[in-house]
Amino acid sequence: MTFVLIVTVSFFLLRTLPGSPFDEGKFSSPAIEAKMQAKYGLDKPLIEQYSSYMKGIFFKADLGPSLKYANRDVAEILFEALPISLILGFSAFLFSLVVALCLGILLASAKSEFIKNLINQFTTFGISMPSFVFAAILIYLCALKFKILPVALFESPWHAIMPVLTLSIAPIAYVTRITASSFKKFMNQSFVLMAKAKGVSYQILVLKHILLNSLVPIITVLGPMFAILITGSFVVEFIFAIPGIGKYFVTAFINRDYFLVSGVIIIFSTILLLANALVDLLIILIDPRLRKNS
Repeated sequence: MTFVLIVTVSFFLLRTLPGSPFDEGKFSSPAIEAKMQAKYGLDKPLIEQYSSYMKGIFFKADLGPSLKYANRDVAEILFEALPISLILGFSAFLFSLVVALCLGILLASAKSEFIKNLINQFTTFGISMPSFVFAAILIYLCALKFKILPVALFESPWHAIMPVLTLSIAPIAYVTRITASSFKKFMNQSFVLMAKAKGVSYQILVLKHILLNSLVPIITVLGPMFAILITGSFVVEFIFAIPGIGKYFVTAFINRDYFLVSGVIIIFSTILLLANALVDLLIILIDPRLRKNS
């Protein structure tokens, strides 16, 4: 039901955009524009267009043709670009998770005020810094000034470093704060103090007794974070000229390529819904109390 609602809302919202996909360039002639509208069925009543589009999705797995990329279907374009976005997003997800957990534990357990202030300043910077500004800073320092990393494209592991760092900065900051807050909550619980009194090593105390119990609020945000990193890197991919879904989404939106924009939204929604469902399952597996209630 949620999926149908998302597709429906996106379909009608896109049609409210001013102008037409064919009102400029070589289609500027009204006669040619009318023929193009008829070719793609955009001259039909809106309800008829919607019905045809939904039938194509659910009965034929057809996302429609691209209005700007000649003789190419949306499904073909997206499934060609999706693996690149998956590699980039999954790399950023793993990097963000590992760094955020380490920083969160350090922030919660460190006795040095200097370390705590340093991490807090970093998280404030990460949350408040727009990704496109951070990308520009990285490009200037790493690619133009010191020339240690390639500027753009996605042709080697070295090309992935700046995009991954750009994508990771905000999730690291956000998850670090959640980890620290959740970690602190369990540090002084009776079962932790009992384990500490029994002489349990610090590593086991952190990993088994505190972190394991702190995972529920952390995992809750990982589903949306994963989906956003996989398909929400539109601006980052566009800045670094990475041929992933983001590049097509930005250009399709500018060009009013209705079917391609809708296709990206469908892919994003599917990944987000699946990620949230997986998170719910993980939470039930980790927390026995929820397992009993379910």
